[in-house]
Amino acid sequence: MDINLLKQLYNVFDPLRPLPAGDKAYVDCTNVRGDEDIIQQLGRDILFSDKVTCQLYAGHRGAGKSTELLRLKQYLEENNFDVVYFAADDQDIDTEDAKYTDILLTCIRHLLEKLQENADASPVVTWLEQRWQSLKDVLGSTEISFEKGNITLGIAQFAKVTALLHSAPNTRQKIRQEVENHTPSLIQVLNQFIEAAKEKLKEKQSPGIVVIADNLDRIVPVYKEGGKRSNHDEIFLDRCEQLRKLQCHTIYTDRATVLYEKFGNVQPLPMILIRTPEGDEYPPGMEKLQELIAKRIQKVDENLALTQVFKDEAILKQLCFMSGGHVRYLMFLVKTALKRTMELPITEKEVLSAIAELRRTYSRAINDDEWSILAQVYKSKKKPNDEQHQKLLFNRCILEYPSVKDNYSEHWHDVHPIILELEEFKAALRKLDPPPSVPPSGGETGGDSGGKQEATVGGNRRRQWGGNRRRQWGENISCRVGIAHHSQS
Repeated sequence: MDINLLKQLYNVFDPLRPLPAGDKAYVDCTNVRGDEDIIQQLGRDILFSDKVTCQLYAGHRGAGKSTELLRLKQYLEENNFDVVYFAADDQDIDTEDAKYTDILLTCIRHLLEKLQENADASPVVTWLEQRWQSLKDVLGSTEISFEKGNITLGIAQFAKVTALLHSAPNTRQKIRQEVENHTPSLIQVLNQFIEAAKEKLKEKQSPGIVVIADNLDRIVPVYKEGGKRSNHDEIFLDRCEQLRKLQCHTIYTDRATVLYEKFGNVQPLPMILIRTPEGDEYPPGMEKLQELIAKRIQKVDENLALTQVFKDEAILKQLCFMSGGHVRYLMFLVKTALKRTMELPITEKEVLSAIAELRRTYSRAINDDEWSILAQVYKSKKKPNDEQHQKLLFNRCILEYPSVKDNYSEHWHDVHPIILELEEFKAALRKLDPPPSVPPSGGETGGDSGGKQEATVGGNRRRQWGGNRRRQWGENISCRVGIAHHSQS
């Protein structure tokens, strides 16, 4: 086996690297995500609106938001918008401790750096210099400095301020308080800068400026008031007006299903649908996951087929199902399976090893009092909006899916399938409802006409490529896949 081929495949499945716009590995998953299309829902709001918009793009971490936002960025730039895109956690925001002031200062920094040649930034720089004079005594010696008439140097100081917010916990609260005390004047001078830049950009036929603040969903939720309110509520609800006051189009990101009506347009990005709430496999979703894998493989070698990378279809479907329809976990499982082999195709052994590694990670992340909560969600397919459920949603123990009924009008929730085989979960489930009888080990009967028998993924009679595809995921738990099979008529 060519070790270089394995190395290239390993790296092309990097779960932390979003695809740039136009990448040939991109797969349009709109039809298996509830027809949620970022161009139609967010992009056209910006394109058609005769006033500035403020929108929230919500979804699980690793679900593919960054890839979609980069696609939106390209779409807007093709329509002559000037787009200021940044990953907020890259240099500016500490996700363990973030406030709305941090987000506001980060937006300002990137706006100034991107648009400084199109407008006079001196009023904004002067504002920062005045505030910094007030902070000197309490902050002591720092590397922040200003020089009269040197606007470029002044703009650079905003980067140093956000760096302090990111890396200096002892000083960030003092900076925040000073900014909060003078937020109205800061927004006023910033909007003067934005309006001047917009006028200048009209000469280039630009219809406006768009700020995209990515990765805000990575801010760790911290709950107060008995678990009823979190820091996300403080940022996106209590301080919504401040975030909305920028005189340019803005898109902020947040975690799944946290809906703040004040934003006007909250666009969710659910998981890729792989099964219905009733437990039936959803073939279009499973096929999309396989296409995602195939497109990545083709980036390495256009002639390399799925059948050459995975030993048979059942192994591939098992891996896809265990991702939960979550793109980052799909990439992680393939990458981990590749790490465990020195030759292709990937066998059941490597896939089961990758699944076991992810399952161990989940097992360590779930507290003793959370198993019963997960069991309730698994039975009801609903997620109450409280601290415990939001934490499990943030940790992706609970996933959000689009409905296949009523034109995708409602979303539903389920437990990540990787959890279903954990003994603690099975015990919690038995307490709720003793399981019905399970079909004999080694297979399931039923399927298409002719009563063709299908083996479980871990059984001896594995289906080969191109075999019977029909399968129902039931409520009982199968020992190999973490799901159950009911006989089908």
